[in-house]
Amino acid sequence: MKITSKGQVTIPLEFRMRYGLLPETDVEFIPGKQSLRLMKSPRNNLRGTRIVERMRGRGDGRLSTDEIMRLTRGED
Repeated sequence: MKITSKGQVTIPLEFRMRYGLLPETDVEFIPGKQSLRLMKSPRNNLRGTRIVERMRGRGDGRLSTDEIMRLTRGED
């Protein structure tokens, strides 16, 4: 495997699938004495938490879960 002139390298599909390295995944490089480690950034997990916190308390709770599911499924 070679690094391109732009500093890019292709991560083999097997590793991308095994470690959940999807497009737009934030990664970090961790330098060692004679190595460089690539790790998923812990910042990836924060996005979902921020979204949930922003939405928390916004619903008025008028519908039950069953009623919401019927609406979602298009049932009368």
